[in-house]
Amino acid sequence: MKHSVLAAAAAAALMTTPAFAALPDGAKAPEFTAPAFLAGKPFTFDLAEALKKGPVVLYFFPAAFTPGCSIEAHDFAQAVDKFHAEGATVIGVTAGNTNRLAAFSTDTKTCSGKFPLASDPHAAIAKTYNVTLAFGGSTISNRTSYVIAPDDKVLLAYTNMAPNEHVERTLAAVTEWRAKHPN
Repeated sequence: MKHSVLAAAAAAALMTTPAFAALPDGAKAPEFTAPAFLAGKPFTFDLAEALKKGPVVLYFFPAAFTPGCSIEAHDFAQAVDKFHAEGATVIGVTAGNTNRLAAFSTDTKTCSGKFPLASDPHAAIAKTYNVTLAFGGSTISNRTSYVIAPDDKVLLAYTNMAPNEHVERTLAAVTEWRAKHPN
């Protein structure tokens, strides 16, 4: 019950939050490594290593198992094969409910084990990407998606607390980049 009330309050507060100043297109994306989970299995995600394989879709979300974040994770899971077909890696990062990321990464209503989720317990990564907000005495990430090219440049920064356009916009940016950089 406590988690449901917190999730509802967070969702209501976040939907009324003003726009954020994400990194601009063309900016150098800050490198990071972070503890992560893929299908419940822990590992260390390294952005520099992922960029060696192609573009990275880095999406920040406020907290695991909250309504909007569950929708967004499900949408990315449904589209992850399209991202992979374009040579892109998808990674979700959150500072909220990090103790529940292993379960969130396997949940069939969310990630279904199809892409990794990284823990950002003190919002350190979110701060370097300018995507933080204060909530209930804590700092968490807002809902911002980035597409980062293999040369560390931001191709797209999209902030919207509504989860429904993040996949469409990031996939379009990856597809556009791939058209200009065929294998």
